[in-house]
Amino acid sequence: MSATPIPRTLEMAITGIREMSTLQTPPEERHPILTYVGPYNEAQVAAAIHRELIREGQVFFVHNRVESIDFVANRIAELVPDARVAVAHGQMNEHQLEQVVIDFWEKRYDVLVATTIIEAGIDIPNANTLIVDRAENFGLSQLHQIRGRVGRSRERAYAYFFYGTEKPLSPFALDRLSTIAANNELGSGMQVALKDLEIRGAGNLLGGEQSGHIAGVGFDLYLRMIGEAVDEFKGIKHDSPAELKLEIPLDAHIPIEYVDSERLRLEAYHKLSAASGESGTREQLNLIFAELEDRYGKAPQSVINLIDVTELRQLCNRLKLKDVILIGNQVKLTPVEIGEAKQVKLSHKYPGLRYLQSAKQLSVPAPFDQHGEPLENKALLDWTWVFLNDVFTEQ
Repeated sequence: MSATPIPRTLEMAITGIREMSTLQTPPEERHPILTYVGPYNEAQVAAAIHRELIREGQVFFVHNRVESIDFVANRIAELVPDARVAVAHGQMNEHQLEQVVIDFWEKRYDVLVATTIIEAGIDIPNANTLIVDRAENFGLSQLHQIRGRVGRSRERAYAYFFYGTEKPLSPFALDRLSTIAANNELGSGMQVALKDLEIRGAGNLLGGEQSGHIAGVGFDLYLRMIGEAVDEFKGIKHDSPAELKLEIPLDAHIPIEYVDSERLRLEAYHKLSAASGESGTREQLNLIFAELEDRYGKAPQSVINLIDVTELRQLCNRLKLKDVILIGNQVKLTPVEIGEAKQVKLSHKYPGLRYLQSAKQLSVPAPFDQHGEPLENKALLDWTWVFLNDVFTEQ
């Protein structure tokens, strides 16, 4: 069981190596934790502590630097003179640390200034405000774990993640803080874990060189390879048709300006890949396209091209082709088996057509448009579709 699975464990569940089930029902009368992310501000810190003291609650203040933790505790005592402040960290001796936690539990202190030692095993229902100093230095799952120290009763809980203002946030830190701010609903641990997987990667999954293999073959192909290996281990056999090589000079992709999340782009590519087999249909592609436009707005031309290319890939897979390549203005198909009568018939319709029996390769120059320019984009795609149907139509 895991409240927030680490990336490697989560990926093992996604790929089928481990099984996963999720619990979506929160405890009764539990409220989402209201989360704020922003630059460190002493006035906000004092106001947050005052608010909690007014309702007779307690506060966790996380400062993960032992050498300066006493200074921070003294500063909090100056900001909020009526607050009773205690300090807890891992370098204290066992009995002293235990006594501080017991005293905090018994409400002898109002504010516990602590390191990340509190992130596991601390359950104090009366502590419902969390303040984290230098939140940009924490991992995403760690932030989510620490946030779980508050909101463990019927009271509304508040979490403040403050970052330093001395230098700009790194892109990864900004990504982590944006994610923790956006995912504050009950049961959002899975979304946090998926984002953590996207940011950190899956790491070393099945061997010393595995992470390098992921970089080499790409995430989508890697997942498919893992899935096939898991199915083989389980005794599930799949037909493995030869991988189609389809090369057409057409701008067909999902631009980052349209779907800015890498995880969501990978999800869309995965759906298109699943629908590109010989059993795929245009209706499946229309549903995927409708979903993209519903979620992200009107699709750019490159996405429309991607849908059309995927439909062409469906046809090529049904025809058992291994290569459909346009080099320059020459279209080449492999493997193709046609008789002499068929060659003559095609040659009349497509001048310049050549057939190499030994390689089972058919090549033909693509035509020009009415202005004498080579076909491109949608016109080239449509012509390739017609040519394939002519080649494989029964004589």
